[in-house]
Amino acid sequence: MAKATSCKEALARWLAGPGGGVAAGEAERVELTGLCPPIDKMDSSLAALHACRHLALSTNNLDKIGNLTGLERLEVLSLGRNCLKKLENLEAVAGTLQQLWLSYNQIDRLAGIEKCSQLRVLYASNNRIKDWAEIDRLSALPELEDLLLVGNPLYNEWKENGALPQYRIEVLKRVPTLKKLDGQPVDVEEREAGKK
Repeated sequence: MAKATSCKEALARWLAGPGGGVAAGEAERVELTGLCPPIDKMDSSLAALHACRHLALSTNNLDKIGNLTGLERLEVLSLGRNCLKKLENLEAVAGTLQQLWLSYNQIDRLAGIEKCSQLRVLYASNNRIKDWAEIDRLSALPELEDLLLVGNPLYNEWKENGALPQYRIEVLKRVPTLKKLDGQPVDVEEREAGKK
């Protein structure tokens, strides 16, 4: 089996190719996605990305979120299609992070998400979220307006029972700031029902 690609190697490859020769500290968007062999660990080389606003590490083999110290401008973190089981190490970017893309992982708890006070978009579809207590955590995010939960056990249960309209109202009761849920705009009737 091939040795995993390190973030340092992936970053060097990206900077020499699609990154167009920009220095790591100047790149605003860095895409280290779908590498072969995949990245399996977020290492300290990411700390050099001082100007990075969008970091894409999707479609790799990451099983945990590494330390994000040094990415003080990060607004979008894309970690979809990995092997993540929990949220961790988001403290360094909690004040700037606006979008967190976590779909297609193995996450069953959202503990730690409440630190990300500027979060506007959370894509967490096709994970293992099954308890309303995890959705309750999202009420601590005053800016959250776009949430994706399709494919989680919680969503699937309501869908199988033909109760998606009620599911949407239950989510809105917990996260009244949402403008979009599961790819669909929140309408006035749903918003009013969520207030009851």
